[in-house]
Amino acid sequence: MQDKNLTIITTHVNADFDALASMLAAQKLYAGSLIVFPGSQEKNLRNFFIKSMVYLFNMADVKEIVFSNVKRLVLVDTRQPSRIGKLSSLLKKSDLEIHIYDHHPDMVNDIKGNFEVIRPAGATVSILTGLLREKKIGISSDEATVMCLGIYEDTGSFNFSSTTEEDFIAAAYLLSKGANLNIISNLLEREINSEQVGLLNDMIQAATFYNINGIEVVVTSISTDNYVSDFAFLVHKMIQMENHNALFALALMGEKIYVVARSRINEVDVGAVVTSLGGGGHAFAAAATIKDMTLAQAEHKLLESLYKTVKPKRLANNLMSSPPIMIGPDVTCRDANNALTRYNINALLVVEKAAGKDELLGCITRQVIEKAIYHKLDDIPVKEYMSTDPASVTPDADVFEIQQKIIESKQRILPVIDNDKLTGVITRTDLLNILVRQSQQTTANLPDPLKEPIQARTRNVINFMNERLPKRILGILHDIGRVAAEIDCRAYVVGGFVRDLFLYRSNEDLDIVIEGDGIAFAKRYAEKVGARINTYKKFGTAVIIFPDGFKLDVASARMEYYKFPAALPIVEMSSIRLDLFRRDFTINTLAIQLTPEHFGILIDFFAARKDIKEKAIRVLHNLSFVEDPTRVFRAIRFEQRFGFSIGKLTSRLIKNAVKMNFFKRLRGKRLFAELRQILEEENPAPAIIRLNDYGLLGVIHPDIELNKKLVELFSSAKKVLSWYDLLFIEESYKKWIVYFLVLIKSCNKRISSRICTGFELTPKLKNFFCNERFAADKCLLWLELNLPVKNSILHKQLSVFQTELILYMMAATKLKSVKKAISHYFTRLRYTDILITGKDLKAMGLESGPIYREIMRAVLDAKLNGKLKTLNDEMTYVRKYVSKF
Repeated sequence: MQDKNLTIITTHVNADFDALASMLAAQKLYAGSLIVFPGSQEKNLRNFFIKSMVYLFNMADVKEIVFSNVKRLVLVDTRQPSRIGKLSSLLKKSDLEIHIYDHHPDMVNDIKGNFEVIRPAGATVSILTGLLREKKIGISSDEATVMCLGIYEDTGSFNFSSTTEEDFIAAAYLLSKGANLNIISNLLEREINSEQVGLLNDMIQAATFYNINGIEVVVTSISTDNYVSDFAFLVHKMIQMENHNALFALALMGEKIYVVARSRINEVDVGAVVTSLGGGGHAFAAAATIKDMTLAQAEHKLLESLYKTVKPKRLANNLMSSPPIMIGPDVTCRDANNALTRYNINALLVVEKAAGKDELLGCITRQVIEKAIYHKLDDIPVKEYMSTDPASVTPDADVFEIQQKIIESKQRILPVIDNDKLTGVITRTDLLNILVRQSQQTTANLPDPLKEPIQARTRNVINFMNERLPKRILGILHDIGRVAAEIDCRAYVVGGFVRDLFLYRSNEDLDIVIEGDGIAFAKRYAEKVGARINTYKKFGTAVIIFPDGFKLDVASARMEYYKFPAALPIVEMSSIRLDLFRRDFTINTLAIQLTPEHFGILIDFFAARKDIKEKAIRVLHNLSFVEDPTRVFRAIRFEQRFGFSIGKLTSRLIKNAVKMNFFKRLRGKRLFAELRQILEEENPAPAIIRLNDYGLLGVIHPDIELNKKLVELFSSAKKVLSWYDLLFIEESYKKWIVYFLVLIKSCNKRISSRICTGFELTPKLKNFFCNERFAADKCLLWLELNLPVKNSILHKQLSVFQTELILYMMAATKLKSVKKAISHYFTRLRYTDILITGKDLKAMGLESGPIYREIMRAVLDAKLNGKLKTLNDEMTYVRKYVSKF
């Protein structure tokens, strides 16, 4: 029976030794209290309890607690409601008494206590030890060991800058009470097993060094299907081994992302950084758990927080947002308002480009534009209402100059100009945040997508390229880099080509991205190599066609936004990072620089190489399938082609897209294009099965059902096509047509017609699938009922059909005799030709007319049936044949 006036003591989820020690100390202050963990504990804590010190703790499981009986809640080492798990529901009790003991700095949403002891210290247990000493409460040697362990861990054995005099005094007192330093040393310096060594090595290999406003910060990330209980310990080990000043480690475990951060320097307050991720901690140690976010998004958000929180060098090039969002002077107020909304900003620079220079004409604010629209001036160009002659600064301007110009000119944004080129902008809020060291910013001033301080993982892969690529491809890439440099642009080869390079797959489909004017580059390059060019100004793309037919796809670096789910993208000029961020999956975001000074430098913003190594298909952001549902089909196609697995979060987002039926907005042509690419794969059957797993066959038509018969039919088709390919017949055919025929085999003519109409197929294809297919089915039935027949009859039955339909018939039949007959047709009969010609018939005195066709057919039949071999045989046969008339 539980006490009706229960006191429970708790701490934060993923409790560390300081949290454990603080709960033990608090238990001694509150007689009769229960210790309750809010969630899972670190593995080493559980082992610690089980093996040695469990008798010290009056513990209860959170599931055993009757919340209505709780009168007092004692919080140690935390004040954040989000970090106490299910126990946060107690905070709703109006009669709950809350006591708090904590060493963390104040944070937004902190729980307020009726009684609080909160002050800076290296460890919370140091504070509680002092209270026990004041109250002269006895401490056993085992209790002293546990409490001292908390101090040693949270102060980094007194090496962290957060260590205070109070920590030393508390530790000295606990030593006087018998704390065992050997036990403490063994627990803190425990050996790591082989699995942990592997994870630690992955963390070290994945480490990326960022220069955040002049401060070096290390970010690393790993992925694992299972929960890693000692992740915080591995982070601690890494920062010791590698001697990092600030380390942020992210681990995707299942569907959750765990963040552990450590800092040794005052400039990087990890507690403040991690708070934006929903976690907490103090300046030198912090942690967070993130749900419903991809690893790329979490890392992106972390880096945003770093750039907001780490104290910057106070120079314009460190403070500015880049690239700047600009408009031309003739842009209407309506379009300018759309740009403000699209990028979530409050002011726009008005710029006119002339002779390769940016001529700054003025700026216009949201307030001015909104007033213009209110007064029905939507179609008036912004040049009529912009503020002219704005002040500007150079990249090396200090904060004093920036402050002076923004205040004196009363500008909302201050342009940063470098050699007549507009490189960025500084907003009033940017300046204010630096001056008052605010820990948060409004959404309008977040770095993404306007600010681009976020760096990529880079690696020189030129030797790897030399080993893997044909000389011609390498030469083309070098030429592209040189031409791009000539017109002051940067060139990259991106996407599938780079992905397949690291998958050791052959791929010569080059996708080139130009930071600059892609069409201008394409024209210059095509002229140099004597190639043709097709340009598409709307999308800033071009196709370069070499004399031998080899093609290059060229695009201007761009970002896309979507007006509504499943819309076609609207394209903007952008940087390579934003161009890569718009892509479908992380594995397709690799880029290699081609400009001469950086040729062969691999760029990896979104941990693509890690996902390739882990064989994972992951989206870059959670709205990916909302914006473009066709990516679902691509995810399945890539998964099956490469033998990868769709990540858990990505899989859930696919299910959500199907549930919300985002596919209804898609044009049939787009949907069919993705299905066709699946059917063009070497073995599309596994992808079709996966489509069915996600309920996507119904998107094609509700009557298409995956069953054993359909799976067997796909398997049969694959065998037939493999056999046909081994014949090395030069005549081309389309594999996808055979597989599509298999897919819709069970559909009648009415349903087939609806499917073809929905996919917006051409009349020719619609006739093929809706009429010729049924003629082929009828022929197949005839063959199954009438074989064996003469070669001439078999030829007459099959020769009227295209290759794809005959292969479909061969796949569809279960009778070996029919398969053998069709095989005989392909290998022996199909290409049989007669030697006699119309001239020969005319020389024999036969008048031209329909009789010629009849004679030719008769000769062919006789030859097919083995009666004729030479031209003389054919001539003799014709004479006998015409003598009957």
